[in-house]
Amino acid sequence: MKNKITTKTNFVCQSCGFESPKWLGKCPSCGGWNTFVEERARADLRTSARAKGKGARDKGGASVKAVTLAEIDLDRQPRMMTGISEFDSCLGGGILPGSLILLGGDPGIGKSTLALQVMERIADSGKTVLYVSGEESLEQIKLRAQRLGAGSENLLLASLTDLDDILELTNKASPALLVVDSIQTMYWPQLESAPGSVGQVRECGAMLMRHSKEQAVATLLVGHVTKEGVIAGPRTLEHMVDTVLYMEGERHHSFRILRSVKNRFGSTNEIGVFEMRESGLAEVANPSEVFLSERNREVPGSAVVCALEGTRPVLVEIQALVSPTAFGTPQRNTTGLNHRRLSLLLAVLERRAGLSLGMQDVFVNIAGGLKIEEPAIDLGVAVAIASAFRNRPADPRAVFIGEVGLGGEIRSVSQTDRRVAEARKLGFTRVVCPAKGIERGSLGGMEPSTVSTISQALERAIV
Repeated sequence: MKNKITTKTNFVCQSCGFESPKWLGKCPSCGGWNTFVEERARADLRTSARAKGKGARDKGGASVKAVTLAEIDLDRQPRMMTGISEFDSCLGGGILPGSLILLGGDPGIGKSTLALQVMERIADSGKTVLYVSGEESLEQIKLRAQRLGAGSENLLLASLTDLDDILELTNKASPALLVVDSIQTMYWPQLESAPGSVGQVRECGAMLMRHSKEQAVATLLVGHVTKEGVIAGPRTLEHMVDTVLYMEGERHHSFRILRSVKNRFGSTNEIGVFEMRESGLAEVANPSEVFLSERNREVPGSAVVCALEGTRPVLVEIQALVSPTAFGTPQRNTTGLNHRRLSLLLAVLERRAGLSLGMQDVFVNIAGGLKIEEPAIDLGVAVAIASAFRNRPADPRAVFIGEVGLGGEIRSVSQTDRRVAEARKLGFTRVVCPAKGIERGSLGGMEPSTVSTISQALERAIV
């Protein structure tokens, strides 16, 4: 008598992957509404998988072996350098064979362009690379490749969505790098759910991870980002991969920020700066100079700060606009800055510096489309707001470095010397910062203006 094939039905949240035996209107995990979709998976698949595992154990463990740390040779797996320094630095020094990388970003931000440029660089070095697209035809890929100047014979292309076909093709081609664009379009035929669902994304990601580790093939997965700014599909996909890269930037700006938010083989604070051009993404060697190139020095509400993104100091302009509100509740709008941090700084300015901002609309913008969460820019944000409120420009020669506390005190930040050195290279002659953390020998001719309170800082900063 043949075994009866049974199916198991679950309702899975398409935002966070929470599973429930029945349909729910609101997800108890992430709070999303109408996100549950019915998914079916054959129970006999799990049974066969367990049977295979038992068979392997019955053979005496010939296929399973443990090794010591001394037996592992790291020299056999050197990192693949792409020659794109901004990309390599985000990965910690290049692509490690057998690693699984997730590249996310808004639609049209440049993910596929960056992936194709990386593959072309690796193919030029003599290694075989395989680009699998489930969203575009081969003709569309070739049009982009011609625009980017890519045409290496080691660059293989395929337009597939069936995961079994992709793994079979990968085994035949034996590429050094596999790019899957995008993971939401791939499906495993043995699962009945639609491509892009939580079950398909999770299973396809897990199978690609196993294949990447077993065959020592570096795999780059391209993923879409939802309106909430997270990778579409389950959050478990981010836990599976070794590195998570996000590409950020405004559509109306040409600059793109590649940010590493997870990296098992390097720093998680590194960023890469690119400029979108007709010929593809071009590296920006000096982001500080680019972000300050269109700055108007004599306008009130402008201040320059130095943020530290990973190991790189970046100078950016903080712009503020303060005007009387026309409604009962004043507006507080930010671009590139945490909204709660702005509320905190406004409360400190009103309570500790005597600025009456209760009936003022306040708008704060970080020029260039950059997003910064580091508290080291607090002093610059406060100076820009006070400058706009008093309608008097801040010192255009000065760079502002420091964290603002609730008591109105200016606190020191890490690596002040590196920030000062970056400001000096761009021609700034004055630095406003707390006395602690700065060494006189590192100023290199810059005029120090040490402050301890927010009131003292405003007196010395605003002309």
